[in-house]
Amino acid sequence: MEYVKSETHNGITHIEFFHPQSNSLPAKILEQLAQEIHFAGTHTSTKVIVLRSAGEKTFCSGASFNELIAIKTEAEGQQFFSGFANVINAMRKCPKFIIARVHGKAVGGGVGLAAAADYTIALEGADIKLSELAVGIGPFVVGPAVERKMGNAAFSALATDAAMWRNCDWAKRKGLYAEVHVSVENMDESIARLSHSLSTSNPEAMAEMKKMFWHGTEHWDSLLKERAAISGRLVLSEFSKAAIEKFKAKA
Repeated sequence: MEYVKSETHNGITHIEFFHPQSNSLPAKILEQLAQEIHFAGTHTSTKVIVLRSAGEKTFCSGASFNELIAIKTEAEGQQFFSGFANVINAMRKCPKFIIARVHGKAVGGGVGLAAAADYTIALEGADIKLSELAVGIGPFVVGPAVERKMGNAAFSALATDAAMWRNCDWAKRKGLYAEVHVSVENMDESIARLSHSLSTSNPEAMAEMKKMFWHGTEHWDSLLKERAAISGRLVLSEFSKAAIEKFKAKA
C-alpha cells in the first residue's frame, strides 16, 4: 500500500515514499511528504535529510492520473497542484540539507523533487521527462525549481519536448544530478558518506548556507500558488481530459 515514512538514526532522517503505480503522487502522499519534511526541519535530532522512494524501477512518475481525471472544478484543481507547491516550498524552507536519492526514472513532479533537493545523487538509468504539456497542462508548479537548478535553456527544452526522455548523463551535465553512479551499492555508499559528513557538520552553518543557496526564492509561497491555479484551470480542458484518459489506458 502507498505510504510515507521517516526514520532517524545518528542525525540522518530518511524520508521514504511509495505508491504502487510507479511511485505516483496523489494528494495524500504530497501532504504527508510536506509534513514529514517540515517536521524533520524543526526536529533537533535531524541534521540532514535523505529523500527517497521505494522500489527498483521508477523514482517518481509524477501526478496521479486517477486524481487528475477526478478534478471537477478550478478550486479542486488548484488544491491538488498546491500539494506539489507545498512539498517544494517545504524543501526550500527546511533549514536542513536535503539529499535526494534518485534510483530510477523521474517524470514531472518527480523531476521537481530532484530539483528541489539541495544535492541529488542518481543511478544510471535515472532518465527524466517533463511530460505535462503532453497531457494539456505544463510544468508550472515544478518549473521554478527545475529552472533554478538547471537553467532556463535546459528547463525550456524539457518543458517543450514533453515526449522525450533525457538520459541521466544529460541531467548531470545540466546540473540536476550532482552525481550519477553505475550501481545501487555505489550510489548508496556515496549517500551514506555525504549524509554522515553533513550530520557531523555545524547545523547553524548549514542553515545559513541553505539560505544562501535559495536566495531570491522568498516569493515562491505566492508564486507556486499562482502556478497551481493555472494548472488547476488547464486540467479541466477537454484536451487534458482526453489526453489523461489516453495515458491511463497505456499504463
